[in-house]
Amino acid sequence: MVTTASRVLVLNSGSSSVKYQLLDMADSARLAVGLVERIGEQASRLVHEPLTGPGAGSGKRERLGAIPDHEAALRAVAQELAADGLGLDSPELAAVGHRVVHGGIRFTQPTVIDDEVLAAIRSLIPLAPLHNPANVTGIEVARSLRADLPQVAVFDTAFHSTMPDYVARYAIDAATADKYAIRRYGFHGTSHAYVSRATAALLGKAAQDVNVIVLHLGNGASASAVRGGVCVETSMGLTPLEGLVMGTRSGDLDPAVVFHLARVGGFSVDEIDSLLNKKSGLLGLCGDNDMREVLRRAGEGDESARLAFAAYVHRLKKYIGAYSAVLGRVDAVAFTAGVGENAHQVREAAIDGLAELGLALDPQANAVRSPQPRLVSPDGARVAVAVVPTDEELEIATQAYALVTG
Repeated sequence: MVTTASRVLVLNSGSSSVKYQLLDMADSARLAVGLVERIGEQASRLVHEPLTGPGAGSGKRERLGAIPDHEAALRAVAQELAADGLGLDSPELAAVGHRVVHGGIRFTQPTVIDDEVLAAIRSLIPLAPLHNPANVTGIEVARSLRADLPQVAVFDTAFHSTMPDYVARYAIDAATADKYAIRRYGFHGTSHAYVSRATAALLGKAAQDVNVIVLHLGNGASASAVRGGVCVETSMGLTPLEGLVMGTRSGDLDPAVVFHLARVGGFSVDEIDSLLNKKSGLLGLCGDNDMREVLRRAGEGDESARLAFAAYVHRLKKYIGAYSAVLGRVDAVAFTAGVGENAHQVREAAIDGLAELGLALDPQANAVRSPQPRLVSPDGARVAVAVVPTDEELEIATQAYALVTG
């Protein structure tokens, strides 16, 4: 495919929300951003901010009232974009890029969506029952609005598909694993891809010359070991439950806990699923899943908050150490996402005591908040410590645009 158009609309369709950004890939500029939330409720809300066109500089526009489904949501988004001269009928629009959470083992690259691809994404719903159905709905509606426009799926799992089999495989019966597609897939892949490259650029090097440990720390959290631009290990597995302590997810857990809860506690499968995904992590340990609140309470002497923070940091240290061993040589550790970018206390605690691994922080640099990528390690440190704001929408747009422009 060849196109002279340069705009990409990025859609992230959730079960009751749609996040979107319109970008011009000629200079990676954002033209508009927005969010539709509470889809299917009477109190639906659309917040749209034009960054160019007639409405630029006027701030956010808000639309309240019932938005019954995703089709109505995307039509409302199209109306807001059209009001700024950025409508979906624009000849400048080259593609729509869709975030799709799970690509299984089939989808390891961004893919132009046709009926066969859409059916394959739908077939992966058992692996991502909370996310892929909403992703499919967003794709279907966008295709109905612009049937002539390339729709590109960019998969959260794709960046991690380069993990060797001995890393991706669980040590269970191979026939059972193959039958039910049980393996480690990893998630947050667009963020890990973007941040690993941006960290290399921050060091003034090419991605293929740098080994990076990326720590994506939001309400969901994951770590990855990236060797020369290629992911060789990541903390999330079959689902986003494995790995780090998260806002509401337990992370690593003895599988026998599940059996114990079922046999001794009488828990159903759905109750265990809810416990481990929605009532664990920071929330389970101290009753708050917002790191800002955990830090506030810990600072006031709250013991449960201190315990939650200590557990969170301890798991981070374990993964930094493990991935240092996996990579052999580490050039940088990069913190990203809401907690990683903003909670200097988390970075300080995670790096503390790791001098033998070549890791140290400059306290003054670490305490500074900035939207810019930056180093927070001392000059001359053997391993750089970086804070790199993630940009998953730009990564999705970049991959989609590269595909449709050949």
